[in-house]
Amino acid sequence: MRAYPAQPVVGVGAVVLDGDRVLLVKRGHEPLKGEWSLPGGVVELGETLEAAIGREVREETGLEVAVGPIVDVLDRLLYDRDGRVEYHYVLVDFLCRPSGGAVCCASDAEAAEWAPLDRLESYGMAEQTVRVIQKAANEDHLTPKRYHGGHR
Repeated sequence: MRAYPAQPVVGVGAVVLDGDRVLLVKRGHEPLKGEWSLPGGVVELGETLEAAIGREVREETGLEVAVGPIVDVLDRLLYDRDGRVEYHYVLVDFLCRPSGGAVCCASDAEAAEWAPLDRLESYGMAEQTVRVIQKAANEDHLTPKRYHGGHR
């Protein structure tokens, strides 16, 4: 259980861009159950960040991705009603591109779909998530493509 951790938990997020759309998942488990977000999850012991991204995207959406550069590193802190830290994640978000498979709702999500970048507000995501997506989309247009795949 990741609720009420003794220390922060390291997680990864994938900003999977395909033209003018981004891959989103509707969370199937706490925290954020039922909310739209980026595919991602916790890094397992002995797993690289890139391998964790590939596994998480595959588990949640059925899609294979090529992993690009880091977009952002941020904290996700959620407090309970008494003000105690219920969840504390340090998230490393990467820019990714689809490299195989087809989007479907897989085991760890309620739904998965491509969302138009100009309609993100309709998904009711956290402001922090929208900012990361916008930053990734802006950086993607400015930087040379540096993606690598094959990590498992």
